[in-house]
Amino acid sequence: MSLIHALVAQGSTILAEHQAGKRDFSQATQTILSKIPPNNSKLTYVWEQYLFHYVSEGGFTYLVMADDAAGRRLPFAFLADLQRKFTAAPSSSSAEEIPAYGLQGSFGPTIAALVHTYNTAPPTDELTRAQTELNQVKDIMVQNVEQILSRGERIELLVDKTDVMAGQATAFRRGARSVRREMWWKNTKVLALCVLVALLFLWIIVAQFCGAGLNHCSASKS
Repeated sequence: MSLIHALVAQGSTILAEHQAGKRDFSQATQTILSKIPPNNSKLTYVWEQYLFHYVSEGGFTYLVMADDAAGRRLPFAFLADLQRKFTAAPSSSSAEEIPAYGLQGSFGPTIAALVHTYNTAPPTDELTRAQTELNQVKDIMVQNVEQILSRGERIELLVDKTDVMAGQATAFRRGARSVRREMWWKNTKVLALCVLVALLFLWIIVAQFCGAGLNHCSASKS
């Protein structure tokens, strides 16, 4: 899956979005939206193995999150298409009075359909157009999300990652306890077997002098 999360926002207010993956990136997208300047701009933010591409124009922000294997041409082609569909929609003209997620019902399905199209069979003409624009516009920067975050925001963005790591650590600890338990039983069995063998050898040695029932040694003492 190349495109994972896409949205249209006005300022930091999300009007409509679609999330294709299972992991929740709402905290990351909200933080990035709050850092986008009000002027028209195009930018790519890097966070972990994901890239957040956005186009900000006319007071609206079109953002898509993609994995790094998608490159930049596909996401920016998607954003250009998303921007055209949004500006052509009747609801976009009255977006000033629409609250958060006010266009989710009307434009959310459009975003979902567009994400599906670009993840399965992206239109080649859009990709060509996007590549031309990328070649012409050399000032589309790539920044690391860590560079724009305060300490508190870094901690918030790390919460989801920490939860995933905590789950992995719990599974690892369970596996380690199981392995230790198995090793303890194995060592106990080996030790018991060694003791049994030692007793058997001791009995064999004593039996050579005293007989199998140790009768000879008892008679000698008498």
